[in-house]
Amino acid sequence: MQFSRPKIGIPTRKTFPGRHKTAIPILAVACSFLAPPALLAQPTSDVPLQAILKHDDSQKRARVILALGGGGTRGCAHIGVLRVFEKEGIPIDGIVGTSIGAIVGGLYAAGVKTDQIEHRMLNRSLLKAYQTIPIPLRVALIPVFFVPRAFGYRPYDGLYKGNKFRNYLNNAVPECDREIEALPIPFVAVASNLLDAKPYAIAKGNLGLAIQASSAIPVLRRPVPMNGLLLVDGGLQANLPVKQAKELGGDIVIAVDVDEQFTNLSEKEFRRIGSVSKRVINMVLSKVDEDQLSAADLVIHPNVNNISLLSTKSKDARRAIEQGEAAANAALPEIRMRLEKLAKVKLADQAQDSAEAKDQSQLKSAE
Repeated sequence: MQFSRPKIGIPTRKTFPGRHKTAIPILAVACSFLAPPALLAQPTSDVPLQAILKHDDSQKRARVILALGGGGTRGCAHIGVLRVFEKEGIPIDGIVGTSIGAIVGGLYAAGVKTDQIEHRMLNRSLLKAYQTIPIPLRVALIPVFFVPRAFGYRPYDGLYKGNKFRNYLNNAVPECDREIEALPIPFVAVASNLLDAKPYAIAKGNLGLAIQASSAIPVLRRPVPMNGLLLVDGGLQANLPVKQAKELGGDIVIAVDVDEQFTNLSEKEFRRIGSVSKRVINMVLSKVDEDQLSAADLVIHPNVNNISLLSTKSKDARRAIEQGEAAANAALPEIRMRLEKLAKVKLADQAQDSAEAKDQSQLKSAE
């Protein structure tokens, strides 16, 4: 069986943005818009299953696809999850990411090590590339943006273009891995198309451009034109891209959900500036993710509560990474069990096919 690319549209990023309180209303405006597959009876095998799980030939083990969700700074948890998978030898046969999930997943799919991605997050170089000018200053300059319009210039709506961020991403990976089709690990970035109001999976083209589109928060960032489409942050419609991940044709889709885990709050909590919009954004994202979560074979949900979507604090990014590692480690027994069961099924199917082929051969010889 060959590894299939998604069949959902092809043209060719939630972000790691800032802690400024003015950013929260901006994002609020932008948003004012696990059962496993049934397994057959499990045969036994003399082949060591751990050897199968690490086997280079995906036909002899379960193929794993990751769906990495959006969630701003909370998405740094993806780094911790990937690090645990690496350490445990769990194969990754494809990555589908939205927003920050596309940023982390795209870099990793291009061969950038988790330590290097972590370094870029903690030293804030990635943030500075994404948000070239502090949001309050950019907002203060909005009146200046109207001057070119008086002379007929009509740019797309948004505070930042995003071109510097695209170049930063492309320069972070080897030149030979700047096209999605050439990546060592199959990768898809999910964005939202403003023209037809549908999610769009970007499975080919320039890596930096695809991630730029997937992480273009409306109002904060300008839409990205691409092959007749006009793309913005995929979190609006497919924040946790499980259904898109299933299009890659793997045996198991593991979703990494970095949404807030809700707890009851006192009404006093909502007397603080920005508290209502923050809660509403998290409610919207959680609702968007409901259907996708139910489609996942297994969900890893790090505890990233109290980390703002737009935090620029290195300590928040570091805590998210640690929580990603903790959640992935807690899920390891279940992951191993699922993979071993699937590996046994594959072995049984292959043994049956081999036996049938042998019988056919013997019948032909007898004739």
